[in-house]
Amino acid sequence: MTMLTLDNQSSTSFDFRKTTSKRTGLQRLFAAAIVSDQFRKTLLRKPEEALANGYLGQPFMLTDQEKLLIESIHADTLTDLAQKVNRALKSV
Repeated sequence: MTMLTLDNQSSTSFDFRKTTSKRTGLQRLFAAAIVSDQFRKTLLRKPEEALANGYLGQPFMLTDQEKLLIESIHADTLTDLAQKVNRALKSV
């Protein structure tokens, strides 16, 4: 019988999971924009409104930094928005 404890995991893998869980809100945001034309249009034209309203009654769990980033980026397409968000997050 094998038992796995947190002591056996490297800090790198632990940090990776932590980072991934932090990005769940962004993943949900982009998923909503992919499946809903109306939400995508709102996100691109009025990001503050899109973030405030959430999607299907569910808010997006974003950090203050992620909210400011989404609200400050001007993009004409979802692809452009995703690329700009990705670049900005890599520089942090």
